[in-house]
Amino acid sequence: MAQPRGFIDNEFPEHVCHLRKSIYGLRQAPRQWYTTFTKYLIQLGFHYSTADPPLLTFKQDSTLLFLLVYVDDILVTGNNEALLSNMLSKLHSKFNMKNLGLAHHFLGIKIQKLQDKYFLSQSAYATSILNSVNLLHCNPLTNPSCTKLPDQVPNDSNLSANETYKRVTGSLQYLTLTRPDIAHAVNVLSQHLHEPSQTHAYLLKRLLRYIKGTLSFGLPILPGSLNLSTYSDADWAGDPVTRKSTMGHCTFLGSTLVSWTVKKQTTVARLSTEFEYWALAAATADTIWLKRLLTDFSIQHSQPIELFCDNTSAIALAHNPVYHARTKHIEIDHRFVRDHIQNQVIRLTPIDTLHQIADIFTKPLPTARFKDLRSKLTIQDESSV
Repeated sequence: MAQPRGFIDNEFPEHVCHLRKSIYGLRQAPRQWYTTFTKYLIQLGFHYSTADPPLLTFKQDSTLLFLLVYVDDILVTGNNEALLSNMLSKLHSKFNMKNLGLAHHFLGIKIQKLQDKYFLSQSAYATSILNSVNLLHCNPLTNPSCTKLPDQVPNDSNLSANETYKRVTGSLQYLTLTRPDIAHAVNVLSQHLHEPSQTHAYLLKRLLRYIKGTLSFGLPILPGSLNLSTYSDADWAGDPVTRKSTMGHCTFLGSTLVSWTVKKQTTVARLSTEFEYWALAAATADTIWLKRLLTDFSIQHSQPIELFCDNTSAIALAHNPVYHARTKHIEIDHRFVRDHIQNQVIRLTPIDTLHQIADIFTKPLPTARFKDLRSKLTIQDESSV
């Protein structure tokens, strides 16, 4: 920080103003607000979540309250309406807040309450992205990516411009919050933000045309069991240029998709088994985190969590320590998968590649296969829900 031009103190040129309170817009402002707000919540009896700091919980006998804070947007719920109203009145007396009632929108996500389920979507946000590049009336596609590029890629000077490509791709990253079906396509586009070519602009336009045809698609929150299950997959050496691999996994709570990840590795894996094992380790870590998060909601997951993998060598490596003699180059910190199997935290289960849901996160797929896996992800049209 420095003294503003025209107001420099000649006697103390290195001094800066000591603020009595944080100024909105500074980088420190959200942290100061979060500290002030959560300190008061702790005085009211709330506690930080052990898994996710933005989540605070209040537990008293059978009463449960949950409060999620994202800068100045707050989502609160609970099973005791009287206590919840009392807590809200105390917050109103302390802070200048506005009660918007039942949640219909949160951070740009539309929350639609149906008879026995919820439906999360970002149709308005997706429409604004299409409108910003004049593709609101384009012809839709049924697949966000392609398994083979055409010999002659059409020229698109608008989307291939650096600033436009970065802005649109960055906006699409936020759209994946309710649209995991585009997660792999967005991941591929995000790898070329520094220097997009006509090929990447072509792939971006394909993705936007797919979004045009699926504007009303979203993620349903369905009733059912509270058991976790995870699908892990990897595409070994899938990048034809760098030969780096892509891994992906997704986790369901009952029949509801609650977590998914797509990641391209920074190093080249020597063996397909090695990379599948890395993918298993990442899926295991994410699953254990979700299990910890469920305990904050007083949901105990006593039995081992099913972790589905379609690579028999990686499963054998995780179960059998004798195999480790041939894989000494695998980093030690990835070997914790076997420990969690022995501790019965997870149960590694083989699955046929045809039924591997995480396959949609690792590679471009033919349209029929893509639609099949999209339905298994539970991504569907709002009207069908």
